[in-house]
Amino acid sequence: MIVNILDKKKSILNKFISEIRDVNIQKDSMRFRRNIGRIGEIIGYELSQSLSFEKNTITTPLGTKIVDTPKKDIVLCSILRAGLPLHDGLLNYFDDAENAFISAYRKHRNDTEFEIKVEYFASPNLDNKTLILADPMLATGQSIVAVYEGLKKHGTPKEIHLACVIGSIEGIEYIKNYFPENTKLWIATVDDNLNDKGYIVPGLGDAGDLAFGVKL
Repeated sequence: MIVNILDKKKSILNKFISEIRDVNIQKDSMRFRRNIGRIGEIIGYELSQSLSFEKNTITTPLGTKIVDTPKKDIVLCSILRAGLPLHDGLLNYFDDAENAFISAYRKHRNDTEFEIKVEYFASPNLDNKTLILADPMLATGQSIVAVYEGLKKHGTPKEIHLACVIGSIEGIEYIKNYFPENTKLWIATVDDNLNDKGYIVPGLGDAGDLAFGVKL
């Protein structure tokens, strides 16, 4: 797996990361969603530089121009519900992509043990396409692996990009065992630790709750 950690290079991205972490700014759920979307746009730009391009002849009012543009073979897949603001940010850049939506959640056995339940799939055929799999939180890595296993019945992509906002070192090492070697991970920032409940520390909390409200 090729791992790209975007905050290693100082940019405006750092401002958006600092705000989604900040307990005071987090109280504004609309701003939290917007910042996740902004991060998605930055990930989309960085990711776009590694896509396959083709030449297209564009007609202007005064002539024609040959322009290199990305091939229209992208499927953008997000994990519900936390992935929706990230999906919107990526979709701002890949606005002609096909879309897929998958549900995944932790079903707890107790305070520290859980299994990942994947129950909803809506996906086009993935054969020979470019799959961008978006999930803001890469904690243990179990959710994104479970979703990938579920997606396999929809076809085999020619390439896979993982778009994440924040992750743990442990989660990144875990997913390396399940995705093809040429998979590219694009992640805004990485923290060192997980707590005994499998949450990223210092992290930012629960992205789904911060974006959409606390669930039952």
